[in-house]
Amino acid sequence: MDHHLFYLLAVIITEASFGHAVKGKNLALNGKATQSTLVENPWAAFGHAYNAIDGNTDSNYDHGSCTATEWQENPWWRLDLLDEYTITSITITNRGNLPERLNGAEIHIGNSLVNNGNNNQQAGVISTIPAGKSETYTFDSGISGRYINVFIPGKNRLLTLCEVEVYGYPTPNGENVAVKGRTTQSSLYGDYFPFLAINGNRDGVYAHGSCSHTQDDFSPWWRLDLLKRHKVFSIIIMNRKDAASEALNGAEIRIGDSLENNGNNNTRCAVISIDKENPLMTFQCNGMEGRYVNVIIPERKEYLTLCEVEVYGAPLM
Repeated sequence: MDHHLFYLLAVIITEASFGHAVKGKNLALNGKATQSTLVENPWAAFGHAYNAIDGNTDSNYDHGSCTATEWQENPWWRLDLLDEYTITSITITNRGNLPERLNGAEIHIGNSLVNNGNNNQQAGVISTIPAGKSETYTFDSGISGRYINVFIPGKNRLLTLCEVEVYGYPTPNGENVAVKGRTTQSSLYGDYFPFLAINGNRDGVYAHGSCSHTQDDFSPWWRLDLLKRHKVFSIIIMNRKDAASEALNGAEIRIGDSLENNGNNNTRCAVISIDKENPLMTFQCNGMEGRYVNVIIPERKEYLTLCEVEVYGAPLM
């Protein structure tokens, strides 16, 4: 196929709409739950651990959508998310009567099953949740773990939960998420297609043919579509290694969900200041969220060349 025809088709495919971002997914719904004990008959049928992750926030215990342990020392309930996630918030719904039984419960998050997971990091303490109400506990920096425990320390305690909702995202594993994306740019120079910047090759020698390149545009840009919203923590860019490396000076990295102005109006992560001695540059974006990553040289006529763009982060659920 003619290279220029291939590029045109690639742009058409890239510009297609993939839909709007959706609200964060309740991770608990796909997990598995267990607890220290099950309340004795005749209430046992209503008190199973999985009732707290059935998606039903009905707080009437008699309706069969809440958990219940026996009266015991240090009762606990545990959710296994089946993989490690960075947890940003947990919402707990208390029972509609006897709400004080949950007072003093602790929320723990981590990867260990020592002491049934109750030795993991304490993320919060439930002081009180009114009868039949829900309370959300937010962790601004996120807490990573596979297991979430609700644990009441003390003797002769009973633990009941009517719903536990968990929100977060997969803990970043060091994978370069750019290689699974799709690219486009403001124009094409020769055969230096935009996807060459995400081919996994950091070769900064322009003549080797592994860099993207636009025409001499006013405010030239390159855009990566990650295909879904991500939390972006860092971006690595390999600049070209020859005299033309200075062209990238002052370029901006932008991240967001909008395609207004081809995505170039999204929030700025960084401004590139080149170092000829170190063409491989790392920029911290501190968990910025978005589907699109743009590199734009604003307000001047320039060629935009990128020899590699790597994006490190995690998809938002």
